[in-house]
Amino acid sequence: MSFYQSPQKISAFDAKFEAQKIAFAPISFQVARCLLKFGILKQIDKAGKTGCSLEEITQETKLTEYAVGVLVDMGLSMGLLWSNNSKYALDKTGYFLLHDEMTDANLNFVHDVCYQGLFDLESSLIEGKPKGLKVFGDWPTIYPALSQLPEEAKKSWFEFDHFYSDHAFEELLPLIFKSTPKQIIDVGGNTGKWALACTKYNTEVSVTIMDLPGQLEVALKNTQEQGVSDRIDGFPTDLLDEDLPFCNEADLYWMSQFLDCFSKPEILSILKRTAQAMRQDSHLCILETYWDRQPFPAGAYCVNATSLYFTAMANGNSRMYHSKDMLSLISEAGLYVDEDIDDIGLGHTLLRCKLKP
Repeated sequence: MSFYQSPQKISAFDAKFEAQKIAFAPISFQVARCLLKFGILKQIDKAGKTGCSLEEITQETKLTEYAVGVLVDMGLSMGLLWSNNSKYALDKTGYFLLHDEMTDANLNFVHDVCYQGLFDLESSLIEGKPKGLKVFGDWPTIYPALSQLPEEAKKSWFEFDHFYSDHAFEELLPLIFKSTPKQIIDVGGNTGKWALACTKYNTEVSVTIMDLPGQLEVALKNTQEQGVSDRIDGFPTDLLDEDLPFCNEADLYWMSQFLDCFSKPEILSILKRTAQAMRQDSHLCILETYWDRQPFPAGAYCVNATSLYFTAMANGNSRMYHSKDMLSLISEAGLYVDEDIDDIGLGHTLLRCKLKP
């Protein structure tokens, strides 16, 4: 990582402008969302460099001239649009806002899951609890609530989660199966997409998903629909309860975008119990997006921003970690990293761990 190692080369004038963007960021966010929601960016994009007039946009969207006017004028200030002889044309940032899948997943996740709750970020930081989660209900963390979130929030949460993990599957499966595991424990298996991918990739493997009962119900329903319920079973548990049993002696334990859901003491507890359950020849594979391992500043920006979702909405005490923090916890748990691979999918790192001799 070469970025963040020195001050930005930016003038005081430009830095002050950047500060104003931060001050008005919530307004900019909602303007961008409305330009998408009302189809304004799409209409302007279709018009090409010629652009669309205020009247044309008003006629197409059925919005008032006032409503369109305040949106497109702010779109100019945000660099989403440019003015072409009194018409509005799409600029590069507007193009990616409209067409980029990552931007779409991030924007919907922030709006549907995070936006209202982030008002309570300050109290979440002070109390170490996800104070913003109350916008959805009375839960200590978001995890038991996932299957009960409002439909839009649930849809955006899973699309955000799957967007990043699914892009890594094609590269990951050959790496995981080079050790020819017959029994995989998918720790925190979510909707079962990884378990399904494993059974599709290898016809002999069986997978046990360890997760909360509510999540497990969703995952096992998906496996039944795919006709592989004979090779995928469930192990309901609360991984934060140290008194509950752990699946023992599997060939490979799999944790994908999972450990970032916990605080350092909780991660250490989970890793220690995993190590106790492993055989000497078992493997533990951990897939995460570490902010210091991102190849570009945009990736580090997204990863660090996601940490604040954990603060205000998820559990109040976890985050997207620096890789050195995770490596230290792995070692403390009695494991060592046998393989360390960066740049998988969209900035993922795979750590293959084994028991220390």
